[in-house]
Order: sequence, then C-alpha cells, then structure tokens
Amino acid sequence: MAIALAGAGLMVAACSGTSATSTTAGTAQEAGPAHAAASGAGSVAAPRVAGRPPGTSLASIVAGGQSIIYTSAMTIRPRDVAAAASTAAGLATAAGGYVASEQQVTRPGHPALGQVSLVLKIPVARYQATLARLGTLGDQLTFSQQAADVTQRVADVGSRVASAHAAIAQLRSLLSKAGSVGALLAVQDQINAEESALESLLAQQRALARQTSYGTISVLLVPGKAAPVTRHEKTARGFLAGLASGWRAFTAAVSWLATAFGAALPFIAVLAIAGGLGWGIRRRLTRPAGPAAADPPAPTAT
Repeated sequence: MAIALAGAGLMVAACSGTSATSTTAGTAQEAGPAHAAASGAGSVAAPRVAGRPPGTSLASIVAGGQSIIYTSAMTIRPRDVAAAASTAAGLATAAGGYVASEQQVTRPGHPALGQVSLVLKIPVARYQATLARLGTLGDQLTFSQQAADVTQRVADVGSRVASAHAAIAQLRSLLSKAGSVGALLAVQDQINAEESALESLLAQQRALARQTSYGTISVLLVPGKAAPVTRHEKTARGFLAGLASGWRAFTAAVSWLATAFGAALPFIAVLAIAGGLGWGIRRRLTRPAGPAAADPPAPTAT
C-alpha cells in the first residue's frame, strides 16, 4: 500500500509537470496582458530627451499587453553638481520613484570639481516626462536608451507559477489519503520540492514585475572647468612702501648680478688659465740670446 501511494504521488507530480509544459503556450497569452496591466507597462511611449527630434527616440509600444524593461543613461554637465543631484532626486520622488543608488566622487581641496552618479527608478507612466526634465539640468554630453521586450518571459514564469500551485494542491490532497509513514514521507518530500521551485518562480515574477513597472535612469553629473581665480592686490603708498619697494629692487639687482657672475665665473677661469699659458709661452720665445763665448788666445811665438 505504501509503495502504491508513493508511486501515485510521483505520477501526480510528473503529470502536473507535463501539464505545466503543455499549458504554457495557452496561458502565456492570458498572463502577459494581465501582468502588463498590473505593472503599467502596456501602451507607454518610449522616452525622449528634451531637445531631441521625435525620430531619435525609441519606438512607442503599439500592441497592448506587452512587458517592457526601459533603461537609459546620460551624462550631464550642470552649473552646480550638488544642486543638480538634489534636483534629480526630487524629480524622481515627485514622479513616484526613488533613488536606487548614489555615489559621490570629490577631490580634496576642490569640492566644486566633484561628480555625482545617480541611479533612479521611475514609474513607467512618468518615465518619459522625468527623462525630459532630467535633460534640462545642464549641458547633455552623452545619452543612450534601451527597451527590452520580456513579454514571453513574463508569460512563461506566470504559467509555471500557476502549474506549481496546482501540483502542490494535488499533492496535498493525496497526502490526506496516505495511510502509511513511508507514503506520507514520500508525498511530503515531493511537496517540499514543489514549494522550493515555486518560491524561486515567485522571486522571478516579483523581479520582472518591478523591472517592468519602473524604468531605470543612470545619471552622471560632471563639473565644468574651474574658473580662474583673480586676486586683486592692494597698492601700498608712503615712505615705508617706497623703502620696501626700493629694497626689493636692490635685492633683485644684487641677485641678478650674483647670478650673472656665477654663470660667467667658469668661463673667466678658463680664459685666465689660457691667457697665462699663452703669456708664458710668448715670453719664452721672445727671450734674447746670451753673449757669445770668447775665442781662446792665439799661441805666442818663442
């Protein structure tokens, strides 16, 4: 009896799995529109940046009941990075969305040269309008956007969730009829496996629902070139000011002369050595010869 009940439980699970596979195509057409209606992704035009012609935006969704994941990225150079980041966060909140992540990069000693990176989640119904407003925060340097159709994936996950629910209900009905401990354990193990698979499918379904309900906008706010700082020095007047100015001129002149003398000193030393050698050689060449030796006396005749 126990073996028969265990075998029956396995057959029910196998049949439920086959039913899930065979009904996927039929349920896909029903799950897709229902999910799109719940998430607000159906019949929503693709985003367009302010100032761009309509021909450069993503194509609008013509057929209803589609599940679309919208993503876009832009680089903006505002006048004030911190103020622009605060405005962008405010636009996301006003649209019913939120700031998913924020990263600030600052330079020590130059707070005005920092940049801010934001990831905004915007409801699909307000996605296009918010994208256009973000484009007015400053000079738009780069822009990209994508739209991924996940209608079939949403329908498939929804069908598998429904089939898993049906299989678990059948197994629980069989569990109440099991008469032995072995049969109870076998059916319970099958229920646990089905419930684990169901939890994974439900997590996928929730993730897809959030991705199709909220568009993702990545905004990078970069600073402009730092303006040169002009320092205005006050001109001092009076005796002390003249004395200080004269002393600065004197020290500058002495410093210049010392620098020039130091630069010319090696050349002077070489020229002095060369001149001394030349003078010594010339003196030796022009020295007069000494008196000639006297002739010996002639011999006298005896």
